[in-house]
Amino acid sequence: MSTVLLVLHIFVTLTLIGLVLIQRSEGGGLGIGSSQGMGSFMGGRGTANLLTRATAVLAAAFFVLSLMMALLDRGAVQRRSILDMPAPAAPTVPLAPAPATN
Repeated sequence: MSTVLLVLHIFVTLTLIGLVLIQRSEGGGLGIGSSQGMGSFMGGRGTANLLTRATAVLAAAFFVLSLMMALLDRGAVQRRSILDMPAPAAPTVPLAPAPATN
């Protein structure tokens, strides 16, 4: 279950990043959504509303998925890293008997 949520969370995160980068910023930053792209399909105001609402929905989904994953993994105490495991004991090699001297 947590693997499915993690994959869904990654898709929501990447989509949210893409939507934020597409939006036209007030300072003229990375605003890719110019009048040649989506503007011919919708008006400038309609595009802004669509992107704003989609960003809000994806942000809410991001937070809900984050909380769900945190609650699912809350009680599971498992060693997931080799750094958490105790170090193995050094192998003991029996010494060969010393040669007898006469």
